[in-house]
Amino acid sequence: MTLPPNPYADLPVIRRRYHGRYLSAALILLALGGIAYGFAVGKIEWSYVGRFLTVPAIMSGLINTVIMSILAMLIGIALGVVFAIMRLSSNPVLSWSARGYVWFFRAVPVLLQLLIWFNLALVFPRIAIPGVFSVSTVDLMTPFVATLLGLGIQQGAYTSEVVRAGLLSVDRGQYEAAQSIGMPQLQCLRRIVIPQAMRVIVPPIGNEWIGMVKLTSLASVIQYSEILHSAQNIYYANARVIELLIVASIWYLLIVTIMSILQGRIEKFYAKGVRHHGSKA
Repeated sequence: MTLPPNPYADLPVIRRRYHGRYLSAALILLALGGIAYGFAVGKIEWSYVGRFLTVPAIMSGLINTVIMSILAMLIGIALGVVFAIMRLSSNPVLSWSARGYVWFFRAVPVLLQLLIWFNLALVFPRIAIPGVFSVSTVDLMTPFVATLLGLGIQQGAYTSEVVRAGLLSVDRGQYEAAQSIGMPQLQCLRRIVIPQAMRVIVPPIGNEWIGMVKLTSLASVIQYSEILHSAQNIYYANARVIELLIVASIWYLLIVTIMSILQGRIEKFYAKGVRHHGSKA
């Protein structure tokens, strides 16, 4: 059986023209070029940027920033899991306590919390348990400890809502199936619910961690030696303010870029697990 000739075979093929794309790309390139030119001809000594990029003070601040972001995020995740479970508890005391914790620490600005922790000695000169220990609050509440408590505890409030959303995303039948075989509630959460909730929890937790790296810059107000504070100490001495701020910006960009890559790989890992589970079903 022969097919009839195609009446459109001899017509010319005209490619679609994307004038909007070309125009938007040209405008973006023009804007970027203008910004680059402005920084190139501006009063910026780029030699100072290269000179101070890896000086010991900046590298020490970089290490402190990474350490603080990791430790504060670990505290935030631990508190977030605990308070998310409390929020979902049928016990009204636990549930409302979790609500109060989230309400308070999300409402008070982070910088204000850092200042309160750092100046805690004005309210409690000594922290003590009678017969066990007694310590001066000034000696205990160092910039490191104040930053860790301020960032970690407030992060727990945000993380608890992320974890709660992840737990609620798991089908109720998973809980009922675990209960039907006599599995304790905590074991059900650890072995069945939380692994399935991770695909919902991981992306926002990754974003919160990236935000935590930037939040550490607020600790410069209470003299914690992170990147920004180290840069400030240098430009107070040599008056190269913009150059040192550019140095700090470069390191923040590098840290966030690496963390974004890691976050993407972790998300792909959990997404692959979900697809694998779905193909089995």
